[in-house]
This record gives sequence, structure tokens and C-alpha cells, in this order.
Amino acid sequence: MRIGLFTNNYRPLINGLTTSVDTFAGAFRRAGHTVTIVAPRYGAGGTDDGDVLRVPGLRAPTHHAYVLPFPRWPGVRQAVLARDLDIYHAQHPYLLGAAAARWARETSRPLLFTYHTRYDRYAHYIPGPARLIARLAVRRALRFAARAALVIAPSPSVARDLASRGLRTPVEVIPTGVPLPPPATEAARQAQRAALGLGAGGPLFLSMGRLAREKNQAFLLHAFCRLLRELPAARLVLVGDGDDRARLTRLADDLGIRPSIHFVGAVSHERIGDYTSAADLFLFPSTSETQGLVALEAMAAGLPVVAVASEAARDLLADEPAGVLCPEDPDAFAGSVLALWVAPERRLAMAEAARRVAARCAPEVGAAKLLGLYQDLRRARSPASERANSLHPREIRT
Repeated sequence: MRIGLFTNNYRPLINGLTTSVDTFAGAFRRAGHTVTIVAPRYGAGGTDDGDVLRVPGLRAPTHHAYVLPFPRWPGVRQAVLARDLDIYHAQHPYLLGAAAARWARETSRPLLFTYHTRYDRYAHYIPGPARLIARLAVRRALRFAARAALVIAPSPSVARDLASRGLRTPVEVIPTGVPLPPPATEAARQAQRAALGLGAGGPLFLSMGRLAREKNQAFLLHAFCRLLRELPAARLVLVGDGDDRARLTRLADDLGIRPSIHFVGAVSHERIGDYTSAADLFLFPSTSETQGLVALEAMAAGLPVVAVASEAARDLLADEPAGVLCPEDPDAFAGSVLALWVAPERRLAMAEAARRVAARCAPEVGAAKLLGLYQDLRRARSPASERANSLHPREIRT
């Protein structure tokens, strides 16, 4: 098959959506399919792996690192149609996603849409009344989902949310997969800490993600401040960067905990394992995730999770005792981390459970399911089938 993945976020940006696109594209290519990634152009520098069609655009006024691509730029449509794609898979409901919908309709090919984002949690990026913007963003995403032949939900909670909002388009739950690395020994863990300059011994807690309001790191710093009162040797490593870094650094200074926190900044996806193999626990404060890919990556490395009880965290920890869910209260969160730290046997059992969860989400598992759905949609769109522009609605599968 010739598969097109249309995304408004891509490398050199480092985020969960970029990781998802690369993960599926790599699995599709290993299975022998041709993949074109249609993504913004971020300027000079860097080379792309495989076929990446870069679209010109302008820097987003609300975020210095993002680019708003111009799908109607001369030559873009012709370059896409020249690929003769069998599948148009949009990762967003706007810009390149909207263009993918137009081109899919024009060529009578199926359109899929992955509902990556809880759009109501990102209204603060757009100037104006937040509640109104949140409602309009969700409404627009649902309208786009209604135009697709199939919607992919990264987690069961997203599928349930879409059903509760009345979406009639078929929905399939397919999380982004993560590879399962070999389990790290304690000696290897300490050696990795030394290599990263994090010091040997003592509790080392890890959190990963963009430094942004919706990721809730300010809450984490307040909780960590409480934890240090009982566990003064603890260290917190924050992997990621973003527009909220300056505010978070000031907050750490104001709380008097800056010496205990390592702001690592952005690291390549290939280096995430360096940090997961060095840590003892993964702390997951975000309430805006659709899947919680960073938590799943930590679980693959055998890290138990302490998480704010969001929809995504409940999905990850529902079937196995791989972590602890907490209310969004700094004292309760700190207490859960401390209770888990002083129970090494419990942590060991949770580490094994975490790897079992991650093993069920191997990249090839989700890719194989998605490829099967692509094939179904191709057959449904073939001239012999005489089907309409979408599959008949069916029950959501989780």
C-alpha cells in the first residue's frame, strides 16, 4: 500500500505526536509498505528518513517552535497527488489534516483521523475566552471526525469520550506502541546515573514531557517540595523543554528546591532510554493526555508509575498493578511516592507488571491492526464494492 500520514507536528519537534507518526511509519515500512509523511518545513538543517514531503509555512505566533503549514502552497497538491496514495491518514483536523480530507475526497480514497488530542485542554494557546474556544475546538474536531471513514483512538477513554459526544463514525482503539528494552540491573542503573552526571545512590524520580501548562509540571514541583521534607536525598529529573521552562525554573527557586531538580531539556527519542534506565520511579502529573506515551515508555523500562488519576493514567494502570493513581493534590501525591519508595518489594512487583503492559503495546502489534483496517477500507472503496464514502457505523471496539 501507499500510505500518507499528514501531520502539523514533526521532527525536529520532539513530542508524543511526532513519536507516534515515526513509530507507525517505521512499522509500516518494515512490513513492506510505502509511506509518505506530509509535514511542515522548519527551516534548514537535518535530513529525513524515508519519504517526507515538507510543506512551507509560518512560525506559530503562540508557540516559538511550531510552524503553521500552508497546504495550498504552489506545488504541494501536485506533489501529494503524484504519490497516488491509497490511504490518507490525518493526525489533526485542520491545516494538513483538512487538506488530506480534500485530497482524499478528490481521489476517492479513504480518510482516517487519529484523535490524538483532548482539544478542550489546549484552549490557552489561542487568544480569547477559554471556555468558548474549548467548545469550538472540540466541535471542529468532531465535525472532522464525522467526515472520516474511520477514527483511531489512542486509548479506550478517548473512544468512550467520542461515543458520549455522539460521534457515529467507526472508532478503533490503537495505542502507539513502544519497544521493550532489556531490563536494567541495579549496577547498570547506577552506572547510567554516573554517566549522566546524576550521582549515585539515593532516590531518583523521572518525569518526561513538554514543559507546558497542560502537562501540569507546576503541580509536580509543589508535590516534590512536600516530598523533600520526608526524603531530602531525592532528586527529580525533568526531561523535556518548552515555553513553560522559565516559569517552572522560577517556581523551583521560589520553593527552594532548585538544587534537587535537574532540568535536562529536550533529548532525542533515541536517548530516552538513558534516563528511564537510571530512574527508580516515573512521576506522571499530566491530565491532558490521550494515551500517556511517555508513561508507557517508562513502563517498558520497568519503572513503576505514580500518576495523577487522569483518563489516560487510568487506561494504562487499569489492568495491571503497575503504578499508583492519586488525586491532584500535592500532599497526596507526595505521600504516594514516599509510600512506594519505602516498599522495594512492591516496586519490584510493579516493575514486572509495567513491562507486561508495555509488551502488549509493541509497535508491530498496533501497526498490524491498523494495516488490516487500511486494507478493509481499500476494499470498501474499490470500484467493485460500489460503497459510499464511508463505512457503515458500527460499535466502538476497545
